[in-house]
Amino acid sequence: MSKKFGQNFLIDRHARERLSQLVYPNEKLRIWEIGPGIGALTERLLAGGSPVTAFEIDHGFCRILREQAFADEKGFRLVEGDFLKTWEEIFNCDGAPDVLFSNLPYNVGSVCIAKVLEAGCLPEKMVFTLQTEVAQRLAASQGSKDWSSLSMLVQADYLPRICFSLSGSCFYPPPAVSSSVIALERRPRSLVPKDLRPVFIKTIRMIFSQKRKTLKNNLIQIEGAEDKLINAGINPLLRAESLSLDQVIRLSVEIQKTGRQ
Repeated sequence: MSKKFGQNFLIDRHARERLSQLVYPNEKLRIWEIGPGIGALTERLLAGGSPVTAFEIDHGFCRILREQAFADEKGFRLVEGDFLKTWEEIFNCDGAPDVLFSNLPYNVGSVCIAKVLEAGCLPEKMVFTLQTEVAQRLAASQGSKDWSSLSMLVQADYLPRICFSLSGSCFYPPPAVSSSVIALERRPRSLVPKDLRPVFIKTIRMIFSQKRKTLKNNLIQIEGAEDKLINAGINPLLRAESLSLDQVIRLSVEIQKTGRQ
């Protein structure tokens, strides 16, 4: 184990069983797993007949996975290296998996999720073990303290559900923070049209860049920002956490019009 990778391994058998059932309820699906470690959960996924592409950064664990744990497993593919540097090549070749699954390192969990969604990689289901604070942000409601750009990015395409919590004793080494398992089920149809997606992503970044500032001030780099807010039916003096997804989508449409002029 390497401390620099922020690894906390799920050692509780009951928790692993509950997780594997969330990933595939008796279906054979193409699965990506981020950070399999030595493959305790990977083994369960493969046993269900699902091909697994595993992304592992730790070279020592890669040797175990490649040479011992799954040396003769035809359904197993190992991608060695940092997920954030390797996943796009796999995505460009194979497209999105049916399921993205991970006990995500706490220090990069939200970054991994954001990068995948921003690039338009949209699996039908995602199941993550995350720091509870991050899981709450993904599942947050408009107006709550946890409502954020990440909440909007996720909920534009997914319906999040916090499934259960895990105590520190379920992991080795025990983390200093609480953990939760969250499932993200893809919406039948995205709330954001494909051609609007780049502007929507830019907009949510801007309006949440400084949460204490008003929308008007956070959008100062946008020409005619106040008029665009008014045209979208939004009070320019509001703050980002008070906006609904629908309001931000309308605002994104107004901002997009600038680029078309």
